[in-house]
Amino acid sequence: MKTIVITGSTKGLGFALATSFLEAGHRVIISGKNQHLLDQAMQNLASHQHRVSAKLCDVRNHQDIVNLWDFATTTWGEVDIWINNAGINQQGDALWELSFDDIERVIQTNLQGMIYGTKVALQGMLQQSHGQIYNVEGFGSDGMQRRGINLYGTTKRALTHFTTACAKEASDTPIQVGLLCPGMMITDLLRDETGHIRNERQTKRIFNILGDRPATVAKFFVPHILHNKKNGAHIVWLTKRKILWRFARSSYHQRDLFED
Repeated sequence: MKTIVITGSTKGLGFALATSFLEAGHRVIISGKNQHLLDQAMQNLASHQHRVSAKLCDVRNHQDIVNLWDFATTTWGEVDIWINNAGINQQGDALWELSFDDIERVIQTNLQGMIYGTKVALQGMLQQSHGQIYNVEGFGSDGMQRRGINLYGTTKRALTHFTTACAKEASDTPIQVGLLCPGMMITDLLRDETGHIRNERQTKRIFNILGDRPATVAKFFVPHILHNKKNGAHIVWLTKRKILWRFARSSYHQRDLFED
């Protein structure tokens, strides 16, 4: 039985990963910066109550991340897998529409928080002589660019660079560092601050072809994570082959992932 810590796991992919790890018989520490959402997530995981714990954590605060590690090791002894999943989207289309506070919020959450998490997990795992760290990619990780997601994409591009470089730094240690590439998912990141889907018509069209719900992606990731022994692993859900197949059959296979 492994112990897994997941940042940003009160909803979306983080929550789906927590659920899948628990269903596979492992122990999970979920975390988030909103106490209400954290309590709600714990209620939804009540059937696994003896193997799941929760800790309030704002990844922008490095002491919160240290506290999350300490909580996990105090609760379960060691941490086998640490997943830096916490991430947010920007709240405007063009750079000149963003406030300085919004810029700081996105960079501190998506990039700085991920770096803090990787550092804390690496230090702890080196002391226990084993462990794996995974950072979650997003739009922009592969260099793609699009209006309305410039800042978010920049943080994800930097995340990929940082993680591959970090894997090289850890190559002579017993710790593995890798990337999770989830592709396009139906999450709250698609919505603006008012709750509306950004560019709704275009977004729904492309996501109904290429997108997936977080639970689908998590069920793919979890066994691959559990069986991986390779440092620098890049676990990809939406492969180029899958993209081509979905476009090819989209004219006769209609999906509506936005149905309640």
